[in-house]
Amino acid sequence: MKIESEIEKVSSFQHLEMLANQVVEGFISGMHKSPFHGFSAEFAEHKVYNAGESTKHIDWKLFAKTDRLYTKRFEEETNLRCHLIVDNSSSMHYPELKSNQPFYEKKIGFAVLASAVLMNILKKQRDAVGLSVFSDKYEYYAPEKGSDRHHRMLLNKLEELLVQPKVKKTTDTITYLHQIAEKMHRRSMIILFTDMFQTEDDEKLFNALQHLKHNKHKVVLFHVVDNETELKFDFDNAPRKFIDLESGEEVSIFADNVKQEYEKRVEAYFKNLALTCAKNQIKYVPVNVGDNFEKILTTYLVEKQNFG
Repeated sequence: MKIESEIEKVSSFQHLEMLANQVVEGFISGMHKSPFHGFSAEFAEHKVYNAGESTKHIDWKLFAKTDRLYTKRFEEETNLRCHLIVDNSSSMHYPELKSNQPFYEKKIGFAVLASAVLMNILKKQRDAVGLSVFSDKYEYYAPEKGSDRHHRMLLNKLEELLVQPKVKKTTDTITYLHQIAEKMHRRSMIILFTDMFQTEDDEKLFNALQHLKHNKHKVVLFHVVDNETELKFDFDNAPRKFIDLESGEEVSIFADNVKQEYEKRVEAYFKNLALTCAKNQIKYVPVNVGDNFEKILTTYLVEKQNFG
C-alpha cells in the first residue's frame, strides 16, 4: 500500500494519529489478499477462537461470513503488552529532507510514523503499549497502558521527536537497552527502531539485545536505513565531504573510489546482524525509509500470532 496519496490529505505531522489510522485502515482493507485473509475490518473487535475456550461469546454472524470462529473481545481484555523503543541519536535524523519530501523519508520520521501505526493497531485490539526513547541519554520512558489518554501522551512525544532542534547526540545503545530491559517486568513484545550506528563492539551490543529477551519477552529489531545512500552508497563521482552526524568527523572523498569496498563491508555487517539475531531468537527486519508500512504491520501480526 502506497501512502503518497494519503499524505496529501494530511498537511503536517501534527496529524500523526490521523495518518497512522489511514495507513492501518488501508492495510486492513487489503488483508484479504494477504496471509491474514481471515481478519477483516471487524478484527479489532474480535479474537480467534481457541479450542477449549467457552463458546458463549462466539460471533456466529462473523462465522457465517468468514467460515472461521471468532469470539467477541471485551473492553477490559488486554492480550498483549508491547513496548516500543525509538533510537533518537543524530544519525537517525538523516537524510536531510528537501522541502517537498514527506517527513517519513528521514529515518527518525519513518520510525515515528511506524511507531504511531503500531500504536494504532494496538489500540484497535485493546492491547497495552509503552514507549522508550534513547540517544546519548535515556530521554523518555512510559510503561505499557491502554487508555486513550496514554495513547495521546505517547503520540505527543513521538511528534516532539520530529521538531527537535539539531543537536549532536551520539548513540549509547548498549547502556540504555540494558536500562530498558531492567524496566520490563511483565512478559511483553519489545519492538526496537534503530539504524544500529554504534561504536561499541558487536558482542556487547548483542548482550544488550539478549538482555531484552529476559522474562521470555519477544524482541523485534527494525533496522532503519536509507537504502540509496547508506546501503548502495549511490552518489555521483563529484568530490564530496562526508560528515559523521554524531561525532562531527569529516572526510573528503570521491564516492566511486570507495563504493565497492563500502558495499562489501555494509553487506557483511548486515549479514552478521541477521545471523546473530537469528541465533538469539530476535526477529531482525531491515526497513528502508519511505517504504510503505506493510512489512512493519505484517511482521507485527506474525510475531503476535507466535507470541502465545
